[in-house]
Amino acid sequence: MRVLSGIQPTGPFHWGNYFGAIQQYIELQDVADEAYYFIANLHALTTVRDKDLLKQYTLNGAIDLLALGLNPEKAVLFIQSDVPEVSELCWLLMTGTPMGLLERCVSYKDKLAKGLKADAGLFAYPVLQAADILAYDADIVPVGEDQLQHIEVCRDIAGSFNHHFGETFVMPKGKVLDQSARVPGTDGEKMSKSYGNTLAVFDDAKKQRKQIMRIQTDSRPMDEAKEPDGDVLYDLYKLVATEDEVAAMAATYRAGGFGYGEIKKALAEASERYWAEVRERREEYAAKPEVVREILAAGAEKARAKASVVLKRAQDACGVIGY
Repeated sequence: MRVLSGIQPTGPFHWGNYFGAIQQYIELQDVADEAYYFIANLHALTTVRDKDLLKQYTLNGAIDLLALGLNPEKAVLFIQSDVPEVSELCWLLMTGTPMGLLERCVSYKDKLAKGLKADAGLFAYPVLQAADILAYDADIVPVGEDQLQHIEVCRDIAGSFNHHFGETFVMPKGKVLDQSARVPGTDGEKMSKSYGNTLAVFDDAKKQRKQIMRIQTDSRPMDEAKEPDGDVLYDLYKLVATEDEVAAMAATYRAGGFGYGEIKKALAEASERYWAEVRERREEYAAKPEVVREILAAGAEKARAKASVVLKRAQDACGVIGY
């Protein structure tokens, strides 16, 4: 089984990124025969227009993944733009991709519906994403449910190419990530950078404590018993506390007679304890950026070795080389 996934460097990772996706990506490195993980800086160009910011986000994304447990001995970590074979493959795929297929993609339609500017990069995003996947003969692509359409688009594009030019690409399958651990933002809505309601994984513990203490709560009397599930503080607490602590907290909610201030304090303490090791590990990587760059260079070399084989296979199939 060969697994592939990419993460856009558009800012600091938050709890939703980690519990909703990154944690599961990292777990897959232990069961996959091969695992490829890349920082999707070419995709990020559709939203990040500051070159220095993009460079910093790209390096930070790699540092964050390493700190969170991605093991370069088990998985190939690289930067998307360091594998130019993918961009070449993207053009081969573009020539056979119907406009209508891309016009039906949700990310493009949503932006148009909101009256936002949609450029050619956003429109062709699914084709580059297909090239990212197909270039490594990926079998499994872990995605959120909202990204399943793009995997189907990838399969459509690959199937069309195979139909016209013969069996060239492995047909990937999407693996829907477990979304059972709902990650609410500080306002109770889904945690998202676009909502401005995030808790960053690598924020200073004191800064995060202040954010937690400002979380809005309901106005029910302190002595009233409350069902814990669905309460923003409890749902966040479940992610970072031990099983025994979660059970005790649930009992506190159901008994009533507590103040939200004490719940926030418990959440802040559990959060500081949960993230302490990865924050320390991140500081170590951040202090040695040359080590991170060496890891990325080694990953790019491995990724290019695989992608070049697939690209040549596609070029041979459609006749752009070997004439």
